Amino acid sequence: MPPLLIRLVLAEVTRWYAAGVALFLSLQMIDALSSTVAKLLQFRPPVDKAALAFLSIAPGILNKSLVLAVPFAILLAFSRMQRDSELKAISAGGVPPLRLVWPLALPFVLVAALAYVNGDRIVPSNLARWDTAWFNIYNIPLPLQTQKKYTYAPPGALYYAGSVISTGDGTTAQLQGVMVQRGGEILTASSGTWDSRARTWTLLSPWRARPGQPPQLLNKPLTVPQTDTLRPPPAKAEQTTTPDLRARAADPQVLPADQREAAFQIVRRMADPLTAVVFALAAGALGLLLRNRAAAFAAVLVFLVSFYVLWTTVPGLARAGALSPALAAWLPNLAFVLLAAALAWRLR
Repeated sequence: MPPLLIRLVLAEVTRWYAAGVALFLSLQMIDALSSTVAKLLQFRPPVDKAALAFLSIAPGILNKSLVLAVPFAILLAFSRMQRDSELKAISAGGVPPLRLVWPLALPFVLVAALAYVNGDRIVPSNLARWDTAWFNIYNIPLPLQTQKKYTYAPPGALYYAGSVISTGDGTTAQLQGVMVQRGGEILTASSGTWDSRARTWTLLSPWRARPGQPPQLLNKPLTVPQTDTLRPPPAKAEQTTTPDLRARAADPQVLPADQREAAFQIVRRMADPLTAVVFALAAGALGLLLRNRAAAFAAVLVFLVSFYVLWTTVPGLARAGALSPALAAWLPNLAFVLLAAALAWRLR
């Protein structure tokens, strides 16, 4: 294909791509502002605090915009070329329309690289700052860290707590829904405390059950040894750095669902940026079949909604174990690769 033709097509797509990135950035920032404007009016934060909150989510919004703008740009660019009969002229000149699609993927490899660096290095820490910024706006301290369904099983014993609520000093925590099995007895209590410095659990008014004896209510606290280390609960997976996610996915003491979620996030951080390249191929093949701008706008909507449905469904499937984390992360891209292949076969 003539290099001049490639440059003309890329110039047309680039013009629409810049407009698309600006459009999706604006829409997402307006959505974030509209969902928080009532809180901003209620708490009247200083401008610098409000600006810090929105700057912290800007990298994540940028990543989404870089990817979402791809089908927008290609479909509208091709619809304009269809309307002005440029694609017909290219085909009449002996250039198969499908050959226009492959060069489109090359510049979006650079977009994918930018999105990967941003999503892997910058977005996680900024999402954590978003939460912190809002607690500063509320003028309240950060909530206590809570770990759900804690389990520790040293030889000959089992320790369980429905919730472990850190008190913030790093050495003590409040326990809720406590069960301790040691030797031939089982202790249960609705609440208790954990002193990691003394390496003990203290159960408040526990019930004690022993084989062959009725359960007995103890009307005073009971302290039992507990040699595990009090660790802070894991941060949200999307707010965690990739090295920490790898450690979490390989940690046998982490709940299986949390391990799967960590493994899913690791793969998604590679899969999501490459969506720009997949979109370029699928949207390019689809754009060659459209005949007017109205159809292009409808195709953009169907394109993005279909992808969004898949993209938002697979995390739950991965966490529940219905799909492997790797397959779940790649599934939206795989679906659109198949779409691109089917459209390419139609155009061959």
